[in-house]
Amino acid sequence: MSGRIFQNVVLQLKENTDHIIGVIDGEGSVIACSELPMIGQRWPEYVPLINGASGGEIIFADGKIFKALGGWGSQFDYAAFTFGDNEVSRTVCAMATVALNAAKTYYEEKHDRASFVKDVISDNIMLGDIYIRAKELRVNTDIPRGVFVLRPVRKGESIPTDVVQTLFPDRQNDFVLSVGEGDVVLIHQMPENAGLKELDRIASSLEESLRISGESTVVVGVGTIAGHLRDLAKAYKEAQIAIEVGKVFDTEKYVINYENLGIGRLIYQLPTTLCEMFLQEVFKKNPIDALEKETLFTIHKFFENNLNVSETARKLFVHRNTLVYRLEKIKKLTGLDLREFDDAITFKVALMVKKYLTSRGIES
Repeated sequence: MSGRIFQNVVLQLKENTDHIIGVIDGEGSVIACSELPMIGQRWPEYVPLINGASGGEIIFADGKIFKALGGWGSQFDYAAFTFGDNEVSRTVCAMATVALNAAKTYYEEKHDRASFVKDVISDNIMLGDIYIRAKELRVNTDIPRGVFVLRPVRKGESIPTDVVQTLFPDRQNDFVLSVGEGDVVLIHQMPENAGLKELDRIASSLEESLRISGESTVVVGVGTIAGHLRDLAKAYKEAQIAIEVGKVFDTEKYVINYENLGIGRLIYQLPTTLCEMFLQEVFKKNPIDALEKETLFTIHKFFENNLNVSETARKLFVHRNTLVYRLEKIKKLTGLDLREFDDAITFKVALMVKKYLTSRGIES
């Protein structure tokens, strides 16, 4: 929050009292004061005392009185202060807190950090304005961030943002946003050199925490790491795509990473007419629907075992020759020999294309 908002209030209060009035931030820096030379001074020794106050009570220390302004987290963001140790000073500090809280609330309604970040991920802000607003709101632009989209599995459910915020309480560097009808977006500052494994770990802990607490069953989409604030919109879109593609090709997964989508990501972006043409060209002899459920189950198991006939037969509890017979039958029906790598790839893609069209309500 901009210190000049507080400074305007402090200067107005100065006209009505001879007490020194000011504001410190969560790091103990004086960001506004009726005595201008004091602005910029650092008092970190008072931060633990203010954080330890319950219910925003007034704190006395070294001839100063502190009272935290309203906030969301367990640690204060800003606190008003006055000099003195008597009831008049206490009253002045309390009244200053009321005025400063009102200014803070008004400012946050217009310039809230979360609203700014929401505009960034939604592409609702010009690139040049990102730098200006980020500087004003003290949002770091050059740190790696992960973007996680949480979506309820069941329609009508909602994800409590306060629960997610409790899991990631650092409001200075992490953002929990409600977006759209039911999505919650977590933007989390990542360690330097963090990669795919760290992203998946965070996403899994999110999904597990919400499921175990009984709050909501969610699927978590994960975008690539955004190295700069301007990259958040791209990472957000990737996380959304991960969920959409996952609904088609990875229905049993609750954590879906954009970087693990593979060929499903490509198929999802193809026009449905092109997909229909592809299936017609691949299955000239018989449509894919001509294959029985048992045959399709055999095919899936064959793919799961990397086209290994002996291993697949063992997993299916059938004789090797029985499986060979089934593969020959598939070859006669479709013209594709799944023991041949190129034919197997074609068939695998065709199955995914069919699944994609079905998800769109298209029967081919």
